Amino acid sequence: MATKLLLLATLLSVLVSVAVGQGSRTRLSEAQQCRLQGLSASQPSQRIESEGGTTELWNENEDQFRCAGVAPMRNTLRPNGLSLPNFHPSPRLVYIERGQGLISISYPGCAETFHSEQSSRSQEGRHEEEQQQGRRRRDQHQKVHRIRKGDIVALPAGAAHWCFNDGNEELVAISITDLNHQANQLDQRLRAFYLAGRPPRQGQHSQQQAQESFQNIFNAFDEELMAEAFNIPVDLVKKMQREDERGLIVNAREMMSLIRPDENDENEEEEGKASNGLEETLCTMRIHQNIDNRRQADVYARQAGSLSIVNQHKLPILRYMDLSAEKGNLLPNALYTPHWSMRSHSIVYVLRGEAQVQVVGSNGQTVMNDRTSGSPMKSPLAGYTSVFRAMPLDVITNSYQMSPNEAQDLKLNRGGQTFLLSPRMRS
Repeated sequence: MATKLLLLATLLSVLVSVAVGQGSRTRLSEAQQCRLQGLSASQPSQRIESEGGTTELWNENEDQFRCAGVAPMRNTLRPNGLSLPNFHPSPRLVYIERGQGLISISYPGCAETFHSEQSSRSQEGRHEEEQQQGRRRRDQHQKVHRIRKGDIVALPAGAAHWCFNDGNEELVAISITDLNHQANQLDQRLRAFYLAGRPPRQGQHSQQQAQESFQNIFNAFDEELMAEAFNIPVDLVKKMQREDERGLIVNAREMMSLIRPDENDENEEEEGKASNGLEETLCTMRIHQNIDNRRQADVYARQAGSLSIVNQHKLPILRYMDLSAEKGNLLPNALYTPHWSMRSHSIVYVLRGEAQVQVVGSNGQTVMNDRTSGSPMKSPLAGYTSVFRAMPLDVITNSYQMSPNEAQDLKLNRGGQTFLLSPRMRS
């Protein structure tokens, strides 16, 4: 029997498509497989207040979200807000609704290609001189990306990332996490694993829900084991594991100093360069594509509006994530033609306006193949290929409220070792 949907929808909307094919899988029982009697507009059901911003969650247990196997979320970073480093077991697609900021993804084993000025002095001599002169330490980390209003940002499963609002207005990011993706080896729940921070204390029920979704991975490790792994004092480990009521988004205590090329040159290069395949390698692939420029619309009608699409052809990283996005601008009294989608679910986020929307379905079922990944990704916490080596020092100091010296010890004390670590030298 057909289902119909009537809701206040959009003159301007963002649509995320989640693939349902051999590249993904479902954990829904036969009785749950998209047998919906109706769809409805939905608002966030939970709000987590942190020091530097807010995190809003939709109820992932709603039938319509369980059917699609997704979890929507909205993060708002106030100026100078830092979203603490974390990773999730499922791929995530993000739309920047407002503001601008900086984001970086840490890929295990990739080189730290962003360097501050180099010196031939020994590390020990350089440390002593910089301490005497009060200057910032030299640093190196993986690429930092500028993100702006209208960007679609791809966050692969298992890759640690952080985001910083260096602008003068709030940075609002809407995200869809594909819980059904084959990369997710856990249950079908929204989960993010934080390298620093934890949900702040709130109501008992809300606190339990937040702790189930957002967990700090360091808290349960033995202090001595952590000190051995990072080759740092136990006191520094205690700083990483202490109760931190700042939440998931914190205020940077000092001005963030990150290594970046000139932004004007970077923008011109991204807009004008031709694809030669290099951007498709893991360590150098692009993670964002702007979808707001109507001059680059894929479909345009002067009397109706425009439609822009970001898929694997425009953003190659999406071929590994089975996700795509569209942004539509529908003028008054215009009609988005009736259509259907094969092998995908669609999630629509309304930016502004209202419209009449009708959805017609059937009782048909989709048969899925369940399989596991043959290429697991390992992300070491300590050592040469650790996520900390990929992060700027200022991100580490603000995440754990530690000094630059302590942050550099955490980042560099294991030298060139990775995965297999030799015992520490003991006095």
